[in-house]
Amino acid sequence: MNNNTYCVIMAGGIGSRFWPISTEETPKQFLDILGTGTSFIRQTFERFKAVCPDENFLVVTSIEYKELVLEQIPELKSEQVLTEPYRRNTAPCIAYANAWIKKRNPEASIVVTPADHLVLKQEEFVQVIKKGLQFVDSNDSLLTLGIKPHRPETGYGYIQLSDESDKTLGVIESVKTFTEKPNLELAKVFFESGEFFWNSGIFLWSLKSIDTAFSENLPEVKNLFDSVQDKISTEEEVSAIDKIYNGCPNISIDYGIMEKANNVFVLTADFGWSDLGTWSSLYEHSTKDSNNNAINTGKVLSYDSKNCVVNLPNNKLAVIQGLDDFIVAESNNCLLICPKSDEQQIRKFSSDIIAEYGKS
Repeated sequence: MNNNTYCVIMAGGIGSRFWPISTEETPKQFLDILGTGTSFIRQTFERFKAVCPDENFLVVTSIEYKELVLEQIPELKSEQVLTEPYRRNTAPCIAYANAWIKKRNPEASIVVTPADHLVLKQEEFVQVIKKGLQFVDSNDSLLTLGIKPHRPETGYGYIQLSDESDKTLGVIESVKTFTEKPNLELAKVFFESGEFFWNSGIFLWSLKSIDTAFSENLPEVKNLFDSVQDKISTEEEVSAIDKIYNGCPNISIDYGIMEKANNVFVLTADFGWSDLGTWSSLYEHSTKDSNNNAINTGKVLSYDSKNCVVNLPNNKLAVIQGLDDFIVAESNNCLLICPKSDEQQIRKFSSDIIAEYGKS
């Protein structure tokens, strides 16, 4: 294990596509949606322990989730949980982590990961991460992990390999283009071309490379964090971060840097990955009955229904008749019944409920 390796876990999202199970009070990264006995964020921490010592982990999250993080990952010290006063997407989140790591180890190599992804092949995953870290240790590069798509998917970003790439899994290739979450027609074109991979949202780089990338592509963000660098890891850190965060643009690392930089590479891999960000992705990874219904919880009688995902509290009894390809989910006294084909609207449903009733 290399003591220069740091792992940054991004855990500030609210998982609105998984409403009503995931809410602003307890988002999906802190839930055990698959019934494994551990939450997503705990699984993420354990996944990276093979490459990163406990003291080199950072979790960046919203201030209201700090105690949840420390409860679920008690190996961390309080100062390893960086709290954002506002949600500003992934670029400011990563810039904050960079500032914290720079204070401790300017020679660091960093892997950045979302807190709420599923990895089924742990040993293969660790080998991929080690290969990626070796590459960024010796190359001025920004590396992402690309997953071979097995369907047109509108919920993921896409990576197009360079024209010279041979599209072989396990090879590090240069990136031609990044495309964020296309519509269905474009996703079908990407899938059929064979030139595109899903963007896993897992990034690897040296601190020096990502610092330079911020200087060249998001200087306004870099300057804000440089202005408070001397306050990091002091009693003034929280107030300094509060002061600059309001001025940070709401921008992803994909839009802000990865789409613009000329030293972006992708390591294509297959380690049983899913961002498990939608009900359809949960359905895909759930056990099905004889009618292809994924009934994960609750007491359910199903008649003439097929291809549905049903997630109800254990104390609820439900009878479902005549549904095909639907989501039926209840949590916190909120009930969702929606065609799986319309699940991209769930984020809007959640926002509308907050606007109408003040809570989701």
